[in-house]
Amino acid sequence: MLQPFGPELWTVEGPVVDGMAGFRYPTRMAVIRLTDGGLFIWSPTALSPELRRETEALGPVRHIVAPNALHHMSLPDWHTAFPQALIHGAPGVNAKQPAIRFASDLGGDPHLAWAGDIRQVLVPNKIADEVVFFHRTSGTVIFTDLLQNFSRGWFTGWRGWVARLDRMIGSEPQVPRKFRLALRSATSKETLRQVLDWPAERVLMAHGTPVSSNAAEFLKKALHPVIVSN
Repeated sequence: MLQPFGPELWTVEGPVVDGMAGFRYPTRMAVIRLTDGGLFIWSPTALSPELRRETEALGPVRHIVAPNALHHMSLPDWHTAFPQALIHGAPGVNAKQPAIRFASDLGGDPHLAWAGDIRQVLVPNKIADEVVFFHRTSGTVIFTDLLQNFSRGWFTGWRGWVARLDRMIGSEPQVPRKFRLALRSATSKETLRQVLDWPAERVLMAHGTPVSSNAAEFLKKALHPVIVSN
């Protein structure tokens, strides 16, 4: 279930979930082992007994992160399973999970617990503010929804037509049209420029084929149209 993606970084392909208007989405989470041996859980998916066993075998779960307000549904199960772990949410997450006590609201500065291992920026937008991370050891940039790529045929009927129009479907991951429209502020563009300054070797996203080579060139191609748009 846990698949190595880079040094001290693993991914998990979670179950397909139902979204708005009948759209269905595959899910993906990432596990990073920090220098102190603790685990950083990014965008947790449904927690099965097998996933719990495999995760615990890597080390103690210390931080559980919801990187935007659209990726939070599995937080309660992980919080129950790992009550000692600190929960961190991007803007808007705590309002959707009022029963959880959050250790921090994620912003552009990394928490002291992972500052030596992970960089981050907060990309504000009109859909769901997203925290983009960079894992130094593996050279991996981690997006949630700002980059997407669904296979042809994943959506059918009118949903397939909408997905193509929105640029959710293509030959490689790209920024969907709705997010391009939501990323027009100067602050959004500046934070994306910071992402381009990271020495990227790999790129992960919640919905799309991971990029394992030529990551820096890929990011320039994917993000440049957003950065230079009016």
